[in-house]
Amino acid sequence: MSEIFDEIPTYLPKYLSAPETTDLFSELSQFPNNIDSRMYTSFLEGQSTIYQGDGLSDIWIAELPKGEIRRARVIVLSNTCDISPNNLRKLGARLMYCPIVRFSSYQSMLSEQNETSTRSHLADIRKQRISSMFYLPESQKLGEESIALLDRPNNCALSGINLESVIQSRLFTLSMYGWYLFLFKLSIHLSRNGLAKMLDNLQIRSEN
Repeated sequence: MSEIFDEIPTYLPKYLSAPETTDLFSELSQFPNNIDSRMYTSFLEGQSTIYQGDGLSDIWIAELPKGEIRRARVIVLSNTCDISPNNLRKLGARLMYCPIVRFSSYQSMLSEQNETSTRSHLADIRKQRISSMFYLPESQKLGEESIALLDRPNNCALSGINLESVIQSRLFTLSMYGWYLFLFKLSIHLSRNGLAKMLDNLQIRSEN
């Protein structure tokens, strides 16, 4: 584990000031014992930008092959620059995201399974050890603790979304620490084979 965190400063953004870099490294080095409200920030509230990792409410998702379409809470997967209204696309920009489910709902779904293995599984989710799930601690607008399902991506034309309404009802914006953790989990989920050693060191598992 220490070898991984020794390498982290190499990959931190160069645009951060020295104090900001120190703070971010400090937060990352405390993982997984700091998965709490520090994952969110109120600094960007009121901004008219949708950021990667934002929690949004009431966005269309599809359940295939059932053919069911419904609205749900989601976390944004798209890169912030790619979904900027100033970034014109010939095909039109699309917002990519995955659904968020309440931790308690997922726990209830597992209630009939082996109690010991279920308890261990839920503890692993809270420690960010399940590669296909991004654990979200409770927050004021999100409410109770939840889980983003990274293996269920959806997308929608950006032109079909009322951006002003979506931004006003935003559930959360990730802090710098939360965002880097999100990128790390997303990278592991999409590039697992190339990160096998790191997965072993962090005890992150690929099963659901």
